[in-house]
Amino acid sequence: MKENFHGTTILAVRHNGKAAVAGDGQITLNNNVVKHHARKVRKIYHDKIIVGFAGATADALNLSERLEEKLQRYNGNLTRSAVELARDWRTDRYLRRLEAIMIAVDEACMYLISGNGDVIEPDEGIVGIGSGGVAAQAAATALMKLTDLDTRRIVEEAMQIAASICIFTNDAVTIEEL
Repeated sequence: MKENFHGTTILAVRHNGKAAVAGDGQITLNNNVVKHHARKVRKIYHDKIIVGFAGATADALNLSERLEEKLQRYNGNLTRSAVELARDWRTDRYLRRLEAIMIAVDEACMYLISGNGDVIEPDEGIVGIGSGGVAAQAAATALMKLTDLDTRRIVEEAMQIAASICIFTNDAVTIEEL
């Protein structure tokens, strides 16, 4: 999977019946930080689904809109909508050029969706994407296993750890919860 996205960390965690998705706010252009408080995580489809994206902002917003169109078409069925979006993304000549990757979460499902046609549901209810995604995912995994923190706090702490390690991630974090 081609995931060379610099400038973003997105983390999704499902724990004790709750889900939280967080994204840092830093946007870089080459070696410069051009924005500190971008919103890379948002609720869509009547606030029932959270999406977070890494990659080119315009491409990610385009994909988010297309996912919402699929959700409208399939009455909020995230699984069907994610599969249809991934299929279109992989086969459509225009969409194939989009440089982004996304996480989508509803009350029951969590998916990583990519332009390679991937729709991956993580085993342990934790997934991270972007340049700091691995650090955030590792921190969240440890916090979930070794502490009694609630879901939001796990995400907050894991994102702080990722921000302290990844130079393309800052500590201006947006968190959405279900």
